[in-house]
Amino acid sequence: MSVFNDINHTTERASQIGERYIRASHQYFKLKVFQQLTLSLSMVTKVLAVGSLLFAGLVFLSIAGAIELGNAVNSYSLGFLLVGLIYVVISILIYLLRAKFNAYIIKKVGLKFFN
Repeated sequence: MSVFNDINHTTERASQIGERYIRASHQYFKLKVFQQLTLSLSMVTKVLAVGSLLFAGLVFLSIAGAIELGNAVNSYSLGFLLVGLIYVVISILIYLLRAKFNAYIIKKVGLKFFN
């Protein structure tokens, strides 16, 4: 009978340890998800704030550059066309280098996500 009591006691202890492990793992995953969500939300907020200001600055710089180019070539429309072509060339370069951008982003996000 003592053997059965020992087995029963050991089984209960193992069950309690397993339940504690599951609860601790659940809490850990909840904290990890919270951490990832807050980091992501913070990053998106910063990107939107900085990105919108950079976009506004880029618009003003583009208009000023187009006007100056227009003065240099004596045609405002040609100045705006040249600025537009510069943006097309930059866009094509970014498109051709997209694999490097993807690798860089995956590397940076992977470090934060898996640590």
